This record gives sequence, structure tokens and C-alpha cells, in this order.
Amino acid sequence: MIVEGRVALNGVAIDTPATLLASLDGVTVDGNPVAAPTAARLFIYHKPSGLLVTERDPGGRPTIYDRLPKTLPRVVPVGRLDLNTEGLLLLTTDGGLKRQLELPATGVERAYRARAYGNVTQAQLEDLIEGVEIEGVRYGSIDANLERRTGANVWIELVLTEGKNREVRRVLEHLGLKVSRLIRTRYGPFVLGDLPVGAVGEVRQHDVESFRANPTRKDLPQPARKREQSVQPVTPRTAPKREPDRPTSRPAKPARPATPAKAPRQRADGTLAVRAGSTSAARSSRARSFREDRGDRPAPARPSRGPAGGRGKPGGRPPRGRK
Repeated sequence: MIVEGRVALNGVAIDTPATLLASLDGVTVDGNPVAAPTAARLFIYHKPSGLLVTERDPGGRPTIYDRLPKTLPRVVPVGRLDLNTEGLLLLTTDGGLKRQLELPATGVERAYRARAYGNVTQAQLEDLIEGVEIEGVRYGSIDANLERRTGANVWIELVLTEGKNREVRRVLEHLGLKVSRLIRTRYGPFVLGDLPVGAVGEVRQHDVESFRANPTRKDLPQPARKREQSVQPVTPRTAPKREPDRPTSRPAKPARPATPAKAPRQRADGTLAVRAGSTSAARSSRARSFREDRGDRPAPARPSRGPAGGRGKPGGRPPRGRK
């Protein structure tokens, strides 16, 4: 582009690439001002097993670019994962950030979970902290721990900082194990979490800048990702709001005010009408006085119930005896 005279500085074509620029002010290409570089973007991709981490494969095998969302900008992978290795794969738009993440000198940790067939002891795994040499290749310190056993298989957690080609598989095979599944769960402070297989989440911009300022930190807020295949911005996880505790018992209702007693009513003859209490004895007394005032005879006593079947009537049929 410089040889063709397409690049200019303050309207004068640049004829050599050995030109130092303090800024992009006044630099044009084909007469158009050169825009300032955009901020680096970082994405977290949950790579499934069976995909190659490459742009294209001569053998026609599927690659991650065949499965990534079309809305994603042009990205490059940070490091690589084998064909049968799954889990967290970082993708970035910035080559400088990619190199910073990949360099062993940066000290960025990678964490894996491996399922392997065979027998191994915790003491054998702890020896890997000193590093190991396999077929002339020296592998650095690996922090390995036996997570659990499931039948003839074991789950092992490994944390390393180099990330050489097939490092985890070769080290475990050196211990007599056969790896059947390998998952990368963390790369530096960025974790896979519950991101679904094949989904992509974007790391927040200020988290990227915080990482670039201190690449070995591990206390970045972990993202909460939505379960969609499209690109979703990553937001920090927040604790759910706790509802206030409900009272165990209802408050006592206020007592009703006492109703004042009514004043006795005065009859026409000057006497006071005092209402008797609502007891059965008082009601019987009032009824008897009413009948006496009318001259009625007292009602005959009601006969009591007779034997069963007679209903208390004279001459009723006596009860039948049991056979």
C-alpha cells in the first residue's frame, strides 16, 4: 500500500515503511482517515469434542469456525485444544492480548479435569509439582490432585502454566493412565462455569483491561452467561436477593371496646322494665307468668319415649325378643 502511494501523512504520500508516528492524526489511506484501534474484545467459547482449532482443514474435518455464531467479529483462538479435548477456549480480536495470554513467562494458569483409566496414587500426582521429563521433553510444574474414583476410572484435576502440545495427555500416559476425556475448565481468571456446550459469552471490557494490567490475578468477577448460542455480554454474578423473614405468628387483634349497658326502659305505669338474663330458667319463668296471666292451664307433661317400636304410646307393640 505504501509502494502504491495509498498511505499519506498530512496529505503527503509516505514512500517508506520506516516512518515513526506519534499518533494516527493526519494519516490517511486512499484519502480516508485511519481510525484509532478499537479496544480488545475477549470471548469465552465452550468447545465441544470433535472440532479442530484451526481456520480450515485440508482433510475436510469440522473446525470451530464452522460452528461459531456468524455475528461474531473476526477472532483468533488463544492457544489450542486437541480434536478430542473440550471445554474453555478463549477467542480474541487482539493479537497482543493473544500473545500475552499464551506466553509461559506471563504465568497464566490453565486448569483441566481429566478422566482416565488405570490406577494412580496421590503421591505419584504430587511428584509432578517438580516437573517431569518425557522422551527428552521437559514439562514444567503441574499441580495435580486426585478428585475421585468411579469404578476403574479416576478423575484428576490439573493446574499448569506452560500448556505445551498434548502436555496433560502425555504426562498422564507417563503415569500409566489412559485418558478418555479431557476438559479445560479455567484459563487465568476466566472460568467455563455453566456455559453450555457450543455457546459463546463475551467478557466485559473492564475485566479485560483489569486482566491486562495484572495477568496473574484470579479474583475477577466470574461471569453469569445466558444459555443461548448467540453472543451474549457477560455480566458479574450477584447474590440473589433474600426476602425478609415472615413472622411466625400473627399479631394479636386489639380488644373490642366494652359496650355500655343500656338504661332500663320505663313503662306507662311508672315501673321500670328490667330485662331478665337470657338463661333457660329466666325464659321458663317468663312463660309461666304469661300463661297464669291468661288463665291457661298448665300443659300436660309430655310422655317419655316408650320401648323401641312403641314410640311411647299406650298399647304399643312390645319389642320382639331376639331369636
